[in-house]
Amino acid sequence: MNKIRLFLLFTLAICTVTKVWSQSIHNDKVWFTSPANAGIKDNPDGWKSDPEWLKALPVGNGFLGAMVFGDVNRERIQLNEKSLWSGSVDDNDNPDAAKYIPEIRNLLFAGKYKEAAELTNKTQVCKGKGSGQGNGSNAPFGCYQTLGDLRIDFCKKSSFKNYYRELDLITGIAVTSYEQDGIKYKREVFASFPDRALVIRLTSSKANALSFSLSLDRPERFKTHAKNGRLVMSGILNNGKGGDGMQYKTYAIPQLTGGTIKVDGNSLQISKATSVTIILTAATNYRLHYPDYTNANFERELDGVTKKATAKTYALLRQRHINDFSSFMKRSSLRLNNSTNNLPTNELMAKNVQSHNESALYGLYYQFGRYLLLSSSRKGSLPANLQGIWANQIQTPWNGDYHTNINVQMNYWPAEVTNLSECQDQFVDLVSSLLEPGKRTAKVQYQMNGWVLHTITNVWGYTSPGEHPSWGMHVGGGGWMCEHLWEHYAFTKDKDYLAKVFPILKEASTFYLDWLVKDPKTGKLVSGPSPSPENSFLAPDGAKVQISMGPTHDQELIYELFSNTLKAAAILKTNDTDFLKKINNARQNLAAPKIGSDGRLMEWAGEFKEPEIQHRHLAHLYALYPGSQITKDKTPELAEAAKKSLEIRGDGGVGWTYAWKIALWARLNDGNRAFKILNAQLRPTSDTDTKYDQGGGTYYNLFDACPPFQIDGNLGVIAGMTEMLLQSHEDFISLLPAPPSAWKDGSVKGLVARGGFVIDMNWKNHQLQSATIVAKKGGSCAIRYQGKKFILETKAGQHYQLSAADFK
Repeated sequence: MNKIRLFLLFTLAICTVTKVWSQSIHNDKVWFTSPANAGIKDNPDGWKSDPEWLKALPVGNGFLGAMVFGDVNRERIQLNEKSLWSGSVDDNDNPDAAKYIPEIRNLLFAGKYKEAAELTNKTQVCKGKGSGQGNGSNAPFGCYQTLGDLRIDFCKKSSFKNYYRELDLITGIAVTSYEQDGIKYKREVFASFPDRALVIRLTSSKANALSFSLSLDRPERFKTHAKNGRLVMSGILNNGKGGDGMQYKTYAIPQLTGGTIKVDGNSLQISKATSVTIILTAATNYRLHYPDYTNANFERELDGVTKKATAKTYALLRQRHINDFSSFMKRSSLRLNNSTNNLPTNELMAKNVQSHNESALYGLYYQFGRYLLLSSSRKGSLPANLQGIWANQIQTPWNGDYHTNINVQMNYWPAEVTNLSECQDQFVDLVSSLLEPGKRTAKVQYQMNGWVLHTITNVWGYTSPGEHPSWGMHVGGGGWMCEHLWEHYAFTKDKDYLAKVFPILKEASTFYLDWLVKDPKTGKLVSGPSPSPENSFLAPDGAKVQISMGPTHDQELIYELFSNTLKAAAILKTNDTDFLKKINNARQNLAAPKIGSDGRLMEWAGEFKEPEIQHRHLAHLYALYPGSQITKDKTPELAEAAKKSLEIRGDGGVGWTYAWKIALWARLNDGNRAFKILNAQLRPTSDTDTKYDQGGGTYYNLFDACPPFQIDGNLGVIAGMTEMLLQSHEDFISLLPAPPSAWKDGSVKGLVARGGFVIDMNWKNHQLQSATIVAKKGGSCAIRYQGKKFILETKAGQHYQLSAADFK
């Protein structure tokens, strides 16, 4: 009897373990049971319109990116090298602009908006072609471009079964497996940061079963040759001035177990191999450094990287990659309502449209956003651009550049709080590289001191306005970039870093000191002429215009910059007393956000009628999020006005609008409204046509649909999700400030609060069960839960445990 009982207990234990394993096997994985069609090259418009690309799976190491289609018979791996840009350094500062600024200001103060707009539109623009109105691939501004495609053609047409493909978000490996002609095949693809290489591994269950051709191509400006068992693709892009620009080079080197390899024209033919490892490396002659931007040794450096990577076994390459990548990804996770990811991702999204509460989807989307940021922003690389690192065109939407009126900043909203602080370094490097060109723009464009940045920038140091003031004269770009410089310190408390970036804060403040003028009616300091990004208003003289004096967004940004500069100076104990006194006086005299007669936070200094009352931008709500000038505790009237503004704006928009609204509602402690918008963003779509106000949604592979694809929506949404669970923008840390009612039970690991506190939490029946706080730097830590505070005096490296009972 005892033996039977032991047998039954053992069997039950095995069944339980098996069930748990089967339920968790897909957690943190994006997975499908069908491939993306890789045959798009047969489509005459294939390079322009490629819906299957939005079904492929992304991998990246900050330098190299790839989209893995998983096609059975003709695998396509679309490639990117982060620095591959057309265009070149160009002078776009307009020396004639400054002399018109006083006249424009006088017209605006006099209420002559139509005349002011006409003069602004004529004079306050860049010199030259600017960004090419977002089509800069053949202009000096340039465009981020595809590196091309690695094609693996198995020359088969037979049927297959047991198909499966996944992207493991923890290991960073894309896997494809299937059975064809009685043989099991498997492919693994990853982009290794330690070895700076894309690695593709093909295996079969039967010896000598792998035969295929291997080729490299891109839409234009390339030459591929096959020699010595490797493919080499190289070329030179257009500099936008009728000459040669950036150079690039790519290697694809197959390593075989069994079988043979031979050259077949410009491709390689692999025959009867049992396993094949393809190591792909690539580089350009770009280097982030003003004013040269070139690296004469890039080919020699690429050869060195390639030699080291090809000398390692696949097992070693794979292990080095996993050790590196997973060390970041395992820092944080989100689990809700004991859910399991047991449906293919496309089916999970479709089911969520009906249920509005597929808990597994939210945790998966959170981790996918972290995955995208880590894959597209690593040490030494450029920061994540409008599409992160993944772009499949020569003319990428909006040039795949860095938009500084929200988009690139939104890319980095989750970096600190989701425990990927190192990713922020690349953003800081880009901003640092723009200091000298931005100082030149301030001097030439405006005859002012300091540093300025407008709406767009690129890898060539572009800091001038755009081609039209309605969107291109956003002088707040520099201030907004500086917000991230300060936030990196706020989370890390790294004084050496703060000393490094303080000159940028100081130069940005210097520009605004010169730029601000007194409003003759109020005596307050105002910014202008300037737009509230991309929005228009109807002026009293009947004109539909964008430019005014003292738009709320500018005033909020400048207030925050001045505040952060003063705090940084105090921490660093700088002795520039006169300069700091000027900043403090200017901050005290800035025109502040105002509440209109309808109870809304005013977007402009005057109460103007709005032709698009539900406009996609929320620029005047910056002080609520990502700023902190407006909070429910400190400024309840302004917070209520911001809430009314949000309500009137509605819940529509585009992908990044959804992200911003989620974060704003979270700051207002309305998790259910944030959750409603989160579900709207997660609705599946295949729409790639540009939508300015009725867009949003999520593509098959979880990419954000702006549309078209923009990574800011992915990254901004998960930043908003964290605001629902943790906030630290005031002088305390708030635990579970805005969880939606649908998230009844859950746990979150590894969120980071300002001050360098790492926090794990779990809750049940909407009540906090426990919170673990790890103090990286130590110091006093005020924590609030459900309106009650608890003060911790911490020491660096120590762990502290709290529960709801501690908040009484």
